[in-house]
Amino acid sequence: QVQLVESGGGLVQPGGSLRLSCAASGSILSIYDIGWYRQAPGKQRELVATIMRGSRTNYADSVKGRFTISRDVAKNTVYLQMNSLKPEDTAVYYCKADLGSFRSWGQGTQVTVSS
Repeated sequence: QVQLVESGGGLVQPGGSLRLSCAASGSILSIYDIGWYRQAPGKQRELVATIMRGSRTNYADSVKGRFTISRDVAKNTVYLQMNSLKPEDTAVYYCKADLGSFRSWGQGTQVTVSS
């Protein structure tokens, strides 16, 4: 079964960029559908972007044109490139792997967008 570890979060000014990483161990990440989610204080966790096993991608309307999800098969890692960050992007970001009825979450990485 796959274990996921997120990294790359931090404090960034509005308009800045960050790249989050979701590194997998225990299994080949490319067989899973991978999603990036986020949860802001007092809000429900929401889907940000997904990359399917066939590499089809989908994005929440709030991040379209600013965020890009990608997969590096050799590094067994999925990335979320976040550009033109806004204060409302502040949240804990999680990645999730799905395969049939199995799913695995990472522990999350904090992203704070503030001047």
